[in-house]
Amino acid sequence: MRQRVVDMLECAGRGHIGSSMSLIEIMRVLYDDILRHDPANPGWMDRDRCILSKGHGCLAQYVLLADKGYFPAERLREFCACDGLLGGHPSANKIPGVEVSTGALGHGLSVGLGMAVDARVRGRDNRVFVVMGDGECNEGSIWEAAMSAGKRGQDNLVAMVDYNKYQSYGETSEVQELEPFAAKWEAFGFHCVEVNGHDVEALRSALGSVPFTAGRPSAIICHTVKGKGVDFAENNLAWHHKSKLPADDIAAMRQCLQG
Repeated sequence: MRQRVVDMLECAGRGHIGSSMSLIEIMRVLYDDILRHDPANPGWMDRDRCILSKGHGCLAQYVLLADKGYFPAERLREFCACDGLLGGHPSANKIPGVEVSTGALGHGLSVGLGMAVDARVRGRDNRVFVVMGDGECNEGSIWEAAMSAGKRGQDNLVAMVDYNKYQSYGETSEVQELEPFAAKWEAFGFHCVEVNGHDVEALRSALGSVPFTAGRPSAIICHTVKGKGVDFAENNLAWHHKSKLPADDIAAMRQCLQG
C-alpha cells in the first residue's frame, strides 16, 4: 500500500507523505476486517461508516478504496490532476466510498456523531468509525462532539486517533500538549484503549472488541510513526507535505520501501 502511495506521489509531484504513511495499517485493518461495506453498492444503507476526518491523509484511504474495488486502480494515477477523480482532500460527491468531504480539520467527529445518532433513531445497527489526527485534536469542536457522544452513551461510535506525535509545524507536545490523552477521552465518557497503530493484530483485536463497554462510545489511540516506512521521512517535519517531489526523492522512497 505504501508503494502505491509513492506511485501516486510520483504522478502528482506533491502530497501529504508523513500523514498518509502513518495511517496505512489503520485503514488496512478497517477495510479488510472490520467495516461492513459493499464496493458494488457504496450507498448501501446498512453499511458501517468510515470518516477520515484528517482528510490530508487521503492517500491512505484512496489506495484502500481502489484495492477494494470502489473505483479502478488506474484512477490512482489521477491524484491531484485537474480533471482527475482524486483531489488533495477527499470529496464525498465525487469519490465512491468517501462518506464525508474533509480537510478543514475538527469536523469529522461531529458529523460521525450525527450519523451514529441517526442510526440509533432509525433502529439500525450501523457503526461509525472516525479517524482523526492528533494535531486535529487541538480543535475545540472535537471535544464538543466527544462531550455530546459521552452524554448520549453513543456506543455505535468509535473515535480513532492517528497519534504520530507530530503536526504540520511541530511536535504535538510542543504545539499543544494532549497528555494525559487517554484520560481526557475517559473523562468525556469514552472507554479508551491504546494500541500500536502499526501492529495489525493489535488493531484487529481492539477494533473487533468495540464497543468496549455497552452504553459508552469507544476511543482507540493508535501510537504511530509519521512517515512510517520511509526512514528519512519518519518524524521529519519537512516531509509533512511536499509541493514538489523530484525523481530522486521518489526513487529514494521506493528504495526504502523495498528494503
